[in-house]
Amino acid sequence: MKAFLAALSILLAASSPRAEEADLCIYEATPGGIAMAVRAAREGLSVVLVNHNAHLGGILSSGLGVWDTLWEGKRAPIYDEARQAIFEHYRTTYGEKSPQYLNALPGKSGHSNGKFEPHVAEMVLTRLVTQEKNITVVRGYYPTAVQRDGPLLKSVTFRELTGSGTKHISAKIFADCSYEGDLAAVARVPYRVGRESRAEFHEPHAGVIYMESVKTAPTEEIARAAKLHAGLNLRKFSGFQRIKEPESTGEADGNVQAFNYRTILSSAPANRMPVEMPADYDPEKLKRLEHGSIVSPIPNLKRGWNRPQLVGLQTDYVEADWPGRRKGMDAHWNATMALLYFLQNDPSVEPARQKSWREYGLAKDEFADNAHRPYEFYVREARRITGRYIFTQHDAMLATGLERAPVHADSIGVTEWYLDTHACTPRHVPGALEEGKMMLDVETFPGQVPYRAILPQGVDNLLVPVCLSSTHVAWGTIRLEPTWMALAESAGHAAALSVQQNIAPARLNPDMLLRKLVTNHVMVSFLNDLDVASDDPRIAAAQYFSTKGFFANYNARLDEPLKESTRHAWGQGLAALRAGTLKPMEFVKQVRDAESAASPLLAQSRGDSLLRMWKSLEMAEPKPR
Repeated sequence: MKAFLAALSILLAASSPRAEEADLCIYEATPGGIAMAVRAAREGLSVVLVNHNAHLGGILSSGLGVWDTLWEGKRAPIYDEARQAIFEHYRTTYGEKSPQYLNALPGKSGHSNGKFEPHVAEMVLTRLVTQEKNITVVRGYYPTAVQRDGPLLKSVTFRELTGSGTKHISAKIFADCSYEGDLAAVARVPYRVGRESRAEFHEPHAGVIYMESVKTAPTEEIARAAKLHAGLNLRKFSGFQRIKEPESTGEADGNVQAFNYRTILSSAPANRMPVEMPADYDPEKLKRLEHGSIVSPIPNLKRGWNRPQLVGLQTDYVEADWPGRRKGMDAHWNATMALLYFLQNDPSVEPARQKSWREYGLAKDEFADNAHRPYEFYVREARRITGRYIFTQHDAMLATGLERAPVHADSIGVTEWYLDTHACTPRHVPGALEEGKMMLDVETFPGQVPYRAILPQGVDNLLVPVCLSSTHVAWGTIRLEPTWMALAESAGHAAALSVQQNIAPARLNPDMLLRKLVTNHVMVSFLNDLDVASDDPRIAAAQYFSTKGFFANYNARLDEPLKESTRHAWGQGLAALRAGTLKPMEFVKQVRDAESAASPLLAQSRGDSLLRMWKSLEMAEPKPR
């Protein structure tokens, strides 16, 4: 009998979900998920990092090939570390004067803040994770159920993507760092899919929209924005767009922007795989597909192909199960391979273009265990949680009467990419871009992302720094890996502080988090002339006060003399901050007026004044809310 009971016990243990416990459980090892996991682990938390496939790194490991950011400086330690490690790989492997290293470095123009091969990104990001002893990685699982106790998640059940096994993970805090927002959906938090109407948040570019390119600024407001934007220390794009009327109705719908694979091609003869004619080859359909948008040169004679898009299929992907998602992914991959064959062989393709495309094939040394197909689909937009703040288009544009975007006292990171959305439907009208497509280069300004935007309504111990709370239009300035990595690192700090305080993240005092971030080199406000990686204490002070309305534009000017009028205004702001009555968006207008007033210059510098105010604040840790 004892032998039977022992055998039964072993059998039951083998068939039951394996239980794991941690301080923090993160779903998906996207770059954001990795940044959050590494930061939390370095702060002392035990972390379980669950990924739906076997490869870490999200789209960076699946062909993105470029850091999509207009800001070339430092922004958060984990992002900075990963980016530098990629540069170092090419420098130490091939040499400082090698084409590989030179191609990896930032280009002189455009949005290339450095280029890289997928397998190099995966190696660097995986190493960041595996060198942390506090991180346990679970590969090949996705969430299917949660156990909730009121506003708290207690555990999540994960299921094998290609099998029937399950894992049961309990944690104090959970985080959804997936591109799809799958854990948030399973946890039954409110979320949005698709486009808001123009009327809901009074966003000029919301809803159904057609944009047309124009050579000059279409309004005086846009001309003013362009002049101010030219003074920002960001990579520049030229050109203007305007809304095409009356076709742009601004109506809401359930559509998200187009997806595609970020295919990696090689022109190295020994590393280039020939492309064969597909079984269902139809050149007439392929003629209608867009094939432009190339990332080049990527080190080792490679380039990234950011097309084609099967506009219209992407929306069904969002709420589909994984078999359903696979159908959409397969359709896109088949179209990609067919279009590549078409560009290399169809007589309708101009000879010079055909010759150029014939130089390339799939790279043998990328995604070798997946038939050289990227592991991840480029999901540009899926679910967006409904958080305790919704980031809108207004948060990434000039505030009325100011030379900056709105300020948020609980900012945990910045946006700086332009409001950029790909086509949402296949509809066209003459003279316009694809329906839903927009690139608001000069109208977009660096924004502050509130902590509240990663806190879903109804669940207090779930952080969502990737599919955060945003409108469709505003999503265009958020959906970049450097932005997500910085926001997720801030989320890692929030998780650590919450565990240390034995509270849920929703109860964490945001000022405590803000002080932690600015003293740990996380950019919480874009200031044109500061390096957040510097140990200069004036920079931490400036970052902190920039979220409170102490700067009416994007220039800190720390070494310049302080005006008497500015000193007076800052003193009033400091008093209100101490009293808990400061309203940053009202105060920043007082600062604007003080800065423009004719007033004597003082002996002390602006930076020294900020540092004195910083030190004068009560530096004891704020209490939980």
